[in-house]
This record gives sequence, C-alpha cells and structure tokens, in this order.
Amino acid sequence: MENKIKIDFDKTFKNYSSNDELDFKKNNLENFIKEGLPGRKLESWKFSDLNQIINKNIGELNFYIDQSKENLIDNALIIKDFDHNKIVFINGKVEELDFSFEDKDKVKILKEFDMSIKIKSKNSLLNLNNAFCKNFYKINISKNYTMNKPLIIYHVSTNNISSTTLNSQLNFILEENSSLKIVDIYEDKSEKNFINTFYNFILKENAILKNFKIDKLQNSNIKYSYNNIDQLKNSVSETFILSNGSKFLKNEINCNLNGQYSSAFINGVFSLDADKHHEIRTSVNHLVENTKSYQLIKSVLDDKSKSVYQGKIYVSPNAQKTDGYQLSKCILLDKNTEFNAKPELEIYADDVKCSHGSASGSLNENSIFYLRSRGLNYKQAKKLLISGFFLDVIEKITDEEIKSFIKKTMELNQ
Repeated sequence: MENKIKIDFDKTFKNYSSNDELDFKKNNLENFIKEGLPGRKLESWKFSDLNQIINKNIGELNFYIDQSKENLIDNALIIKDFDHNKIVFINGKVEELDFSFEDKDKVKILKEFDMSIKIKSKNSLLNLNNAFCKNFYKINISKNYTMNKPLIIYHVSTNNISSTTLNSQLNFILEENSSLKIVDIYEDKSEKNFINTFYNFILKENAILKNFKIDKLQNSNIKYSYNNIDQLKNSVSETFILSNGSKFLKNEINCNLNGQYSSAFINGVFSLDADKHHEIRTSVNHLVENTKSYQLIKSVLDDKSKSVYQGKIYVSPNAQKTDGYQLSKCILLDKNTEFNAKPELEIYADDVKCSHGSASGSLNENSIFYLRSRGLNYKQAKKLLISGFFLDVIEKITDEEIKSFIKKTMELNQ
C-alpha cells in the first residue's frame, strides 16, 4: 500500500503551490503510512477492525480521484421538507455552498489553509483526511448571530466510483452568542468505497451547536466520521446520530468542555439488519468546574447485525461539580446479532455526579401478548414496541422541525 498511496498523493497534489500546506499534508501522509488503517491492536478499535473490514468488503483501495471535472447536482436528492442552506459534497469535492437564507456579512466562508485550527492527532484516519482532503473550508458564524435556517450538508457519492477513498473536511467557528443547526445526510449511489469525514467545531462563549447525522440509505460503503468539538463558557452542543444504512459506519465524537457551565448532549440510535456493523464512540472531557454531559444510545439489531457503543466520560482534577450521565440499551431480535458496550468513567475530582449503565435483551413477550390481546397482530405489536423504544431518544431532540423530519425518516409517525 505504501508505494500506491505515495503515487496517488503525487498525482493529487502535483500542481500545488502552497509549501506550508503541502508540508502539512506530507507529514500527515507519513503518519498514516506509519500507523496504517486501524485494527484490533488499538483499544479504540477492539470491536471494529477497520483494516480487516476494508480488506473483506472492498479489497485494495485507491487514494486518487480526479476532481478537475464539475459534478452535476441531482435536485431529486435535495430535501423538500423544510427550507435550508446547503453544502453539497460529490465524491469528496464541494460542488455547492448555498447560504442564501443568511445575512452574508454574518456567515463568512473562507477557502484557505489555516494551521491555527489544525488538530494534531495520533488518529491515522484523521492523518489520512488531512493528507488527501484537497480544500480546507472555514465557516465562521459571527458574534450574536443565529442562523435563520438549518444547514444541510449532503454527502453524495456517484455510481462511477468504486474501491476509492473519499476524504472531506469542514471547520466551523461559532463566535460568542451565535447558533448553528447542521443536518448531515448521506446520499450514496456508489458501492464499496471508504468515506472519511472530519468536522472541527470551536464554540465560543454562549454559542449553540446542534448537529444531526442521518445515515439511512442502504449501501455497501464503509464510513468513518469524526467530530471534534471545543467548547468555551456556557456553550451547548447537541449531537444526534441515526445509524442505519451503510455496510459499516463508525461515528466518533470528541468533546472538550473547556469553559464553565458548558454542556454536551449526545444521543443516537442504531437500527440495523443484513449483517451491518456500526459503532458510536464518544469521549467527553470535563476540564473545568460546573460542566454537564448527557449520553443516551439505543440499538435494535436483526439479521446478524452488530452494534458497538464505546462511551467515555473524563473528569479532570480541576472539574469539580461535574454532572455526567451515560446509558446504552439494546434490543436483540435475532440470536445471531451482537451488541458490545464499553462505558467508561475516568474521574480525578471528588465533588461530581457521574453515572453510566448498559443493558441488552429481547423484546418483552408479555408486552407483545398484551398488544395482541388489544387487536394488533404480531408484526404490528413488534413495530409499536420498537417505535416506543426509539422515541425515548428521538424526543430528546430540541428542534421540533428536525425532530419531525427524523421521525418521518424513521417511519415513526405511523
């Protein structure tokens, strides 16, 4: 792989003129080559060996893709349920940035390399993303500005690519008292590609971020998504994940609560079948006094599928009066399904309120019997119980418009 990835790198950046950016990319490339694709030797990948998963489902990867041609946007893919701004990625390339609902002086989009917001990490997939992502976008939401409409980010892959790595990256800065809502939607027409997405968020004092990630369309792609969130005083982040469509998907959230009274809420649902393998891994780092986090993850697994939840709450010695909560639950519909949970508390302060828990089991047959006695057949009773199980998570979404859209997407309104 080493020779191939170097050749693909040279083809991708043969005409690049920015020495600082090219040096940054080369350093990240060397780090990726040194570490390789993550596998079970790494504790954070003990349940999901990506190297093995890619070898089994894709085989040899290509790292070069010709982005010189413009890709046409299929308007049929654009959500009609509500007005929104949009960013459209097609095969890892930004084809459209539309913030027409916003004050142009309040939302600034910069297409530039900015070393000050680059994260140094031992994460080899982040190294890969930094090495091959062709354009770095920085989106700045001005002080005291609340976005008029949500931002939908479309991740589109077309049917003319296969066995290819697609890398995309966005950096967001939310100034004081600003607010941003993002909906990530995957629209996959391609099969058997590795899609690697990285977001970096900086939330300044009193800023509010709401990010909703929706993977619904059935496809055979392998996906990894990493969110890094740095929060200052009194800021709030809300992350919701619907994990359903892809062959393999790992969502990773790293949240640093750097300011007093900052809060992070992470909720997610797995709805899996057909031998799919999905994972959510979270790290919420309480670094100062009076911070709060809440995490609730629920899974329903059928037909040899597998879900993994690794959730960690870290409390530093300076983080007295931390409030941290974490819970995962799973319903197993098939004896060949698998649920793995690894809840962690790492606490170095003594005046805290932290808890974690995990539970799994089958559907309650007494509840099914009761519903059937009220006139429902077995299939209807099963669907109703699963809907109720998921709604406990969905109802925690604080945006009513997006909550309704997600219920419709999950067919929970019926």
